[in-house]
Amino acid sequence: MPPPSRVRPSSKRPIWIIILIAFFCAVLIGFYIIPSNNSNCYYFLSSDTCQKWPPPAPVRVYTDAEIAFQVVMRDILVAPPVTSKNPKIAFMFLTPGSLPFERLWEKFFQGHEDRYTLYVHASREKPVHTSSLFIGRDIRSEKVVWGTISMVNAEKRLLANALQDPDNQHFVLLSDSCVPLHNFDYVYSYLTGTNVSFIDSFEDPGPHGSGRYSEHMLPEIEKKDFRKGAQWFTVKRQHALLILADNLYYNKFKLYCKPGMEGKNCYADEHYIPTIFSMIDKNGIANWSVTHVDWSEGKWHPKAYRAKDVSFDLLKNISSIDQSVHVTSNAHKQVQQRPCLWNGMKRPCYLFARKFYPEALDNLMNLFSNFTII
Repeated sequence: MPPPSRVRPSSKRPIWIIILIAFFCAVLIGFYIIPSNNSNCYYFLSSDTCQKWPPPAPVRVYTDAEIAFQVVMRDILVAPPVTSKNPKIAFMFLTPGSLPFERLWEKFFQGHEDRYTLYVHASREKPVHTSSLFIGRDIRSEKVVWGTISMVNAEKRLLANALQDPDNQHFVLLSDSCVPLHNFDYVYSYLTGTNVSFIDSFEDPGPHGSGRYSEHMLPEIEKKDFRKGAQWFTVKRQHALLILADNLYYNKFKLYCKPGMEGKNCYADEHYIPTIFSMIDKNGIANWSVTHVDWSEGKWHPKAYRAKDVSFDLLKNISSIDQSVHVTSNAHKQVQQRPCLWNGMKRPCYLFARKFYPEALDNLMNLFSNFTII
């Protein structure tokens, strides 16, 4: 008789033990796979692979000067604008001497005496005025050397004088070769009817743009923030105050943006204001200047108009342009084209134009009443 078969009792372990073991295994695997707080490496990977995961850049500690300016900047930008029962536009002329188009400007200003103020910074010689409107409008001036920080100093000096009048709400910088393209009512409405400043600012990766940048501007100004633009701005009162309040960024340009520095020709008037407003209030600027200038000839100086060049068609064509165009200075010569949007609507870009020779005055006077109706 065969022996009875043995039946092995089934091993029944509690299910919770299995779950607990699985949990601890998952925790152990996590320690090996997931990086620690102080490392971007995965522990099971080789050291060569770990080197492909650089640690995050440390957060920069701001200097006392940066913190102080950020406080001032914030309070200026968030403060309600100074209201005026009689808002005016300050027209600020930056000129070496006499203004050749005073008679034309007199025609432009005529009948609007309560809506504008005039300021003249003559850097080389005392101006001889041909219009009574400009008599007594000269401010204390100092020598200005083209392409240097002295140009920015003159702009600040004009703003300081114009800001003394609380009724001045918008500030227009003009040269001796500038002329108006529209009548006063059109210009006044254009500038006071929007809440932006018309500052030309664009990124140029070429040698005449960010190629002029100096690393001495670090840490306050990085190369990615460096901008270029025409110096002929029009700014609202808040932005005029910011330009005056700034010494932090101004000193960087004063020290490290000069002609011939480090083998580069850096011109502070082309970079200072475009750069700082791109950094501190890029949504508050239009990114184009309302003063037209023609660089199509590709020379160091823009196209200048002689008397024979001045015609109704010329002025009409300039005043009808409704897109701003920038061309980079690198080998690609990239064209940056964008519509001029005024309160979201496409409008003509330009209120003024330069560069006109004094000999063009009579032709401009004869055409003024016709072309400013446009």
